[in-house]
Amino acid sequence: MSKMIEVEIDSVRVSLTNQQRIVILKQANLERYLPIWIGLYEAEAITIALQDIQVARPQTHDLLKTLIQSLHAKLIQVEIMSLSDDVFYGNLVLEMNGERKDVDCRPSDALALAARMRVPILVTEDVMDQAGIVPEEDILSSEIDDFEDEVDESNLDVFEDFLQNFSIDDLDSDDDSIEEDDED
Repeated sequence: MSKMIEVEIDSVRVSLTNQQRIVILKQANLERYLPIWIGLYEAEAITIALQDIQVARPQTHDLLKTLIQSLHAKLIQVEIMSLSDDVFYGNLVLEMNGERKDVDCRPSDALALAARMRVPILVTEDVMDQAGIVPEEDILSSEIDDFEDEVDESNLDVFEDFLQNFSIDDLDSDDDSIEEDDED
């Protein structure tokens, strides 16, 4: 069995290009992320659970939670087990009568249930290696450092002279000349 990595739901986002939903999972001990495309209703179900929004009637994932509890089972964890042809595969790991049961499910449903039942979310190392994203270091700060290295301060003298000789009154006289040009 592949090594499992604990993750947490970082956010649910909307793609700017096609308005599809993406759930972003963040590795617990690293800045590594796993984006998973999910459906609109699953995104809503996850968001409702994360934000503790009260709804008038139970949703499908609330029903599953109640069903598991009424059967005296316990959801131990949810797992994202594999990725094949851009499709993620998941499991609900239940304990019932002292026995472990793995139930195949879509990761989006597993995540919606995990958010409701506050259980660990695990991803196989293979899936994280295949689809995980490690953000690059802050590009902006490195670009600024590069820019500072490239600046030849001897070329800045012309700007320094300009600023020392600059006067607000110069702007007023420029405005007058513009107005005169407009009248022609």
